[in-house]
Amino acid sequence: MTPLMDDSRAFPAAPPPDLDDPQKITANDWDAFQAVERMTNHWDRPGWAPGHRAYYWMLTFPDEPELIDQARSCQQVLADLDMDEVPHDGLHITMNKIGSCADVESGAVDALAQLAAGTLGGSFEIRAEPMAGSKGAIRFSVTPWTRLVELHTALHRAGQDAGVPGGRSNTLFRPHLGILYNNRVRRAAPVIDAVASLRNRPSVALQVKRVDMVELRREGRTYRWRVLHSLALPDRSPSR
Repeated sequence: MTPLMDDSRAFPAAPPPDLDDPQKITANDWDAFQAVERMTNHWDRPGWAPGHRAYYWMLTFPDEPELIDQARSCQQVLADLDMDEVPHDGLHITMNKIGSCADVESGAVDALAQLAAGTLGGSFEIRAEPMAGSKGAIRFSVTPWTRLVELHTALHRAGQDAGVPGGRSNTLFRPHLGILYNNRVRRAAPVIDAVASLRNRPSVALQVKRVDMVELRREGRTYRWRVLHSLALPDRSPSR
C-alpha cells in the first residue's frame, strides 16, 4: 500500500495520523474544515468545458436506504445554504480518474477493466460518519481508510500497467462522500456553524462489494454517469 503524504493539493492537506481510527479520521476532517475561511465554487474547475466526459473508478451506493435517508435529512437541514444537492442515486466515493474520454479510447478502458479484475482484493465495510466539509462541498467523512487506500493503490497500478493517463497521485487520496456542492464563493464560517449541528448523527455502515468504472458527465450542476464495467469484490469471510 502506498503511504499517503502531506500535500496542499489534497483536502485535508495532511492525512489522519491513523488510517483505521474513526475518531482520528473524523477529527482530522473536521479540524481541516474549521480552518477554511472562504469556500470556493465547486463547479469552477479547469478541464470541464461543455460536453466534457471522463472515465473514473467510483464506489456507488444506489441501494443503501439508510445512507440515502441520512443524506436527505442532512440536505434538508442545510437547505438554507442554497447549495447543489447530490441526488440520492448520485451518492458516490471517487476512487481514481482514468482519463478524459477524448484521450482514452474505449478499447483501452475495456482492457483496463480486464487487467484490474481479480487484483482488487475482497469486499469490506466502511462507515459514513458525521458531516464535515471541504473548500467546495459538504460531505460525510468515511472510515476506516486502509482498505480504501489499498483499493485505490490497486486501481492506480492497474492504470499504470494499462498505460492510461490516470488521475492524481495516489499519495493524495482522501476518501469522502459528498452530499452538497458549494456553488459560489462565500464565507465559510456560517457553513461550518450549520454543519456543526449535524455532527451528533449516527454513522451508517456501507458494504463495499464492487467498484464501478464509469463514464462521467455533468448535467447542469450535478454529476451523472454511465457504468461501463462493475468489478465484484468477492466475499472472503471464512466459511463456517
